[in-house]
Amino acid sequence: MSNSIKELIGKETSHGEGSEKAKKVLIIAANPSVSQMTGWPIGAWAAELTHPYFEFQQAGYEITIASPDGGKVVFDGFSDPRDESGYSASDLVSMGFINTPSLIGLLDDTQKLSNVNPTDFDAIFLVGGQSPMYTYKGNEALMDFVSNFYESGKPTAVVCHATCILLDTTLSDGSKLVEGKTWTGFADGEEQVADQFVGQKIQPFWIESEARKMDNTTFQVKAPFTAYAIKDGNLITGQQQNSGGVAAELVIEALEG
Repeated sequence: MSNSIKELIGKETSHGEGSEKAKKVLIIAANPSVSQMTGWPIGAWAAELTHPYFEFQQAGYEITIASPDGGKVVFDGFSDPRDESGYSASDLVSMGFINTPSLIGLLDDTQKLSNVNPTDFDAIFLVGGQSPMYTYKGNEALMDFVSNFYESGKPTAVVCHATCILLDTTLSDGSKLVEGKTWTGFADGEEQVADQFVGQKIQPFWIESEARKMDNTTFQVKAPFTAYAIKDGNLITGQQQNSGGVAAELVIEALEG
């Protein structure tokens, strides 16, 4: 590692407990949006940020939270354990994050991704939720960031609906990032469960259905809402909100291996 990179790591550019030798992870979360299908305000899914954050914090890593546009990040209503629906009421990790001012305050003014130097980080972790289906899909700047980081050979993790970005992301040689890869993301069966829960179609498209139309790639899922993540080379993917923690564990294994 060059002296310049060592100096960058030593600077106070991240949140966490680290030291000069601490690994640095960039968590990328979606900015708020509005669903064109439901009219709901949408954002990032709480557990997909808070559970990985906890795992990385326990590992002693320095953590920075960024978003494509910078500024405020909000949680999807159903992912908030305080929501009257009770959908995520048992998510005590997210409840603890939300009720810790120093943590929830990190979401008030996240770094804009274009202002982030990817060479500062040892891994990236893209958080899903409902907003990515609109704000990640087709986002050329975000796809370029992910592609370039992936091609640097460092762990590149994407979970749940954030995996919609992998449907279109290409590498410098023009091939799809997921070409020849086995990966996962939000399953059609899970979309069916979610639609039945709210009584209407939620998403504009289904990731599994689109992935299965692609050539030379293997999209693999487990039973609905099973904690499941896959590592294929330096690409790490998680199936849905219950998979954020296990995806983070694979990132940690890759960094410590």
